[in-house]
Amino acid sequence: MKIIITGGLGFIGSNLIRHMITQHPDYAVTNIDKMGIGANPANLRDLEKEKRYTFKQGDIRDQKLLYTIIKEADAVINLAAETHVDRSIANPEAFVQNNTLGTFSLLESIRKHNKQARLVQVSTDEVYGEISTGSFTEKDALNPSNPYSASKTAADSFVQAYCRTYNLNASITRCTNNFGPYQFPEKLMPKTIIRAMKNLKIPIYGMGKNIRDWLFVRDHCRAIDAVLAKGKQGEIYNVSSGNEMTNIELVKRILALLGKSEDLITLVEDRPGHDLRYSLDSSAIRQKLQWKPKFTFKESLEATVNWYRDNKEWWKPLADKEILSPTPWKQK
Repeated sequence: MKIIITGGLGFIGSNLIRHMITQHPDYAVTNIDKMGIGANPANLRDLEKEKRYTFKQGDIRDQKLLYTIIKEADAVINLAAETHVDRSIANPEAFVQNNTLGTFSLLESIRKHNKQARLVQVSTDEVYGEISTGSFTEKDALNPSNPYSASKTAADSFVQAYCRTYNLNASITRCTNNFGPYQFPEKLMPKTIIRAMKNLKIPIYGMGKNIRDWLFVRDHCRAIDAVLAKGKQGEIYNVSSGNEMTNIELVKRILALLGKSEDLITLVEDRPGHDLRYSLDSSAIRQKLQWKPKFTFKESLEATVNWYRDNKEWWKPLADKEILSPTPWKQK
């Protein structure tokens, strides 16, 4: 099978490419990445000599580039996106361009040049907005709270519209917060680990009571793989692990693993439109596609902390630029 993975030099994308290459000897993967924020060639350096892996630098808004690649593909997994809420508040246009119009460009290329190709659109739990009790199902209304989630909501809507109008064979996945190796240092977990190792203060928004469900990236890759192989046209699949906790609890667990004092924690001004709690019901993918998390939160968190501790050469070139500002939306 010939698969295109967009945004493959990012966190989830690089983990997914490695998963596909190692788990499926008959798969060939082409990675399209424009090398924007969050992309890092070092993420896939171990695959540079792999014959079944090909890298193409380019923007998915470039129809000429897409035509030359998509016409021969059996499937496309779209991970190309701007993902950081803080940066979306500072510069929303970049998120509309890359997340919404980028997905539109991809859909148009498939529609015009390869309607038989299967598409998996990788989305986020943030499209549903916050929820105080219970968990969102795939049938719940979308209520995005920030420019990032709004841009992903629009992209999801285009995918659904193209399924119905043009009969494209597409499915959507919506996952909770991912963590694991190769995550860009601007995100909460790697930022906390790196700052703690450097004995720097750990900034937490507001009172640290915001609740997230933490999904190990390798389990997420298994879910995407299952949706690609067995998911139905037009279906949406929530992907969650059930590891809900407050941000401050998560930070305390990381500090304990590193043997660092909780005195490093510092509460900072909350970000605008900060959703209190996200929660997804993933019964559909568990029942219909027989997926469930393989890794426990404890072992996944320990593995993640150890990876950043053992791979300083990976994050050192990035960390000084990305970990210092506690309120990035104020940066120009």
